[in-house]
Amino acid sequence: MALDNIRLEVMQLLEKKVDSFIDKFLIPIDTVWQPTDFLPDSQNEDIFYEEVKELRALAKELPYDFWVVLVGDTITEEALPTYESWLMDVEGINQHDGGKDNGWAKWVRYWTSEENRHGDTLNKYLYLSGRVNMIEVERTTQHLINDGFDIGTDRDPYKNFVYTSFQELATNVSHSRVAKLAKEYSNKSLAKMCRIIAGDEMRHFNAYSEFVKHIFEVDPSQMMIAFSDMMKHKIVMPAHFLRESGDAIGTAFEEFSNAAQRLGVYTSQDYIDIMQRLINKWEIDKLVDLTDEAEKARDFVMKLPARMQRISERLVIPEEVFKFKWVEPALTK
Repeated sequence: MALDNIRLEVMQLLEKKVDSFIDKFLIPIDTVWQPTDFLPDSQNEDIFYEEVKELRALAKELPYDFWVVLVGDTITEEALPTYESWLMDVEGINQHDGGKDNGWAKWVRYWTSEENRHGDTLNKYLYLSGRVNMIEVERTTQHLINDGFDIGTDRDPYKNFVYTSFQELATNVSHSRVAKLAKEYSNKSLAKMCRIIAGDEMRHFNAYSEFVKHIFEVDPSQMMIAFSDMMKHKIVMPAHFLRESGDAIGTAFEEFSNAAQRLGVYTSQDYIDIMQRLINKWEIDKLVDLTDEAEKARDFVMKLPARMQRISERLVIPEEVFKFKWVEPALTK
């Protein structure tokens, strides 16, 4: 049987569990947090302006690289339309099934609705802070959605679920570190905001990594090969096409990444640690009855963290701070 057909059968098998996945990993709309829970209440004139004044005062204490990273994280979250449209095209996810969505399409919509709150929250915070050039932020966001992305997964559900598992954990790390830094600068409201976003990302990581675990149980060899292929070509960040207005596609991403590395928000070591965590979670060393090709794939993946560790130790991160249009000239005392 063709590999595409096998993947489709596996997706149809797991689709029967989608409702239980939704109940386990997502939160009903009426009880989940919303952006206004963490932002000044615009309907309460007695306290709104005072809360905004306090927000802006605390924002002045945050350093330049922090703002670069927070803006980059926000833009990444706001490119959600790209991520949803990509996932809706994955093999086995069908929103045109006789006028009725299948279970996987329902999952993607529910997941999207939770993720959408992240960009909304951070965007409003940036706007109220007065510390960034919002029109440049907005232009970059529109560019990122216009430019789309290519994450090297095609329509393969196995590769896409490896990618989303990795990325959800990466965003958890990033938002958690930003929260920690905000707290160190006594910005408790921003710290709380980023911490709860990080919590969402961890729930989503648990979901996508469980999908992969279920696939390993029914199609271990092809799942192993898909995992190896994604690691071989390296996981690209969803914002790898990041650019500022007037610049070529992808030109801002490296400098954004350098800022994140300097701050310790997301580093090459984190990439390695996430890879090792996935290896452990999916118990790659305990898989049995693999094909010869899958055994070679496992061998490659098991050795990869140590290999990347040696490379990481030689990396030098530029100390020179790149001036982004996002933050300059708006960031002034």
